[in-house]
Amino acid sequence: MLHDPALLGLDWGTSSLRAWLMDAGGTIMHEHYARHGILNLPDGGFTQVLSDIHAQWRLDAPMPMLACGMVGSINGWREVPYLSCPATLSRLAGALGLQPTVHGLLHIVPGLLKDGPLPDVMRGEETQIIGMMETGNGGHRTVILPGTHSKWAQVEGRTITEFHTFMTGELFAVLMQHSILGRLSATAPPDASQRDEAFVMGVRTALSGIPLAGRLFSARTVVLRNRLERAYAADYLSGLLIGEEIQAGMTAMDIASQAAPVLVGEQALCQRYQLAFTALGHHAPPVAGNTAPAGLFRLAQAAHLLDLPPSHVHDQKGAVA
Repeated sequence: MLHDPALLGLDWGTSSLRAWLMDAGGTIMHEHYARHGILNLPDGGFTQVLSDIHAQWRLDAPMPMLACGMVGSINGWREVPYLSCPATLSRLAGALGLQPTVHGLLHIVPGLLKDGPLPDVMRGEETQIIGMMETGNGGHRTVILPGTHSKWAQVEGRTITEFHTFMTGELFAVLMQHSILGRLSATAPPDASQRDEAFVMGVRTALSGIPLAGRLFSARTVVLRNRLERAYAADYLSGLLIGEEIQAGMTAMDIASQAAPVLVGEQALCQRYQLAFTALGHHAPPVAGNTAPAGLFRLAQAAHLLDLPPSHVHDQKGAVA
């Protein structure tokens, strides 16, 4: 029956965890957020976190459980090998890893690997892309997932054909915390409109033709030359890095020859990317939001996890992957 719990979906990353309890139609009944990423677990580890979720939602009967993200990495609960790209929904659903737990089998989505001279990987974003596919109308498009390690992926129908990683978020954190560029920031509360102006100013440096390494130091010199207040140096630097990512991504993905991209992720960060796109003379991509729950549900369907009777889910809890 709809509105009865049918799937426990988890997006289990490095620093945080999101969990969703869904019914048989994919409707989210409950949502849980915690700082218990794989590198920040409480006493009792993975088992305790999962048990706490079951207790919070009073999940006494066994049910299908599906997780994506770094929980399947070498530092996670169980390492699940990467699946080579291109990858379809059915291939991903057929390559789920299995982790026995006291609550039954936890199924884990494999990440994706793009091999070649410069190998690339993703874990978790493939599930968000699967969720985005269900909101689109097929065809060829680019999906952008901003974050610590931003992903730009090409999708053709229901196949992820290509992707690139840009360490934009991590570069910003490193430069702010461990370089001279972060020492200019002031503690005075900034004005929102002036923050946007500083951000756009940084974004537009990507149009200069000067390589990124030759533009980074401008985050200091524009302040020294009184072209920008100290309070907005971080916004300028953020714009400089995001502008570089967009220019490189548009070239790598040959976006001029295909449909406009779509942004997937948290609203505030996606809105910043929309502003950057318009500052560079492009249309602002639409925002699909967080599509991880939809992706988990679609993968569970494709893997026939929702077809399993509760007794079968329970009987397998001692299985070895």
